[in-house]
Amino acid sequence: MSDDANRTTAQVTLLGAQYVFACKPGEERKLERAARYLDRAMQGIHSQNNLLGGERVALMAALNIAHELLEVMDARRAEEQQLDQLSARLEQAMAGAALGNRTPAE
Repeated sequence: MSDDANRTTAQVTLLGAQYVFACKPGEERKLERAARYLDRAMQGIHSQNNLLGGERVALMAALNIAHELLEVMDARRAEEQQLDQLSARLEQAMAGAALGNRTPAE
């Protein structure tokens, strides 16, 4: 069976232009949501400088979104490191408490 047979399409609007994209069945809403997010980013850039062409606006929006994603990923990594450190401290405290609860005969 061809991979194309397992595809559906969704129509989205980006900066006033209509586009049709292929996606997996059931993924249409996710594609439309992503397109709305991208369109808002493009509209914001375009409103600041309406002399920019659509391609340049799309590239600037993509760079801004990539930057947002990297910032979130960095924050998540930092939070994971903090959790790892807290987990290690908790394990040490529990091990210390277990040793402190032993009787001298042990």
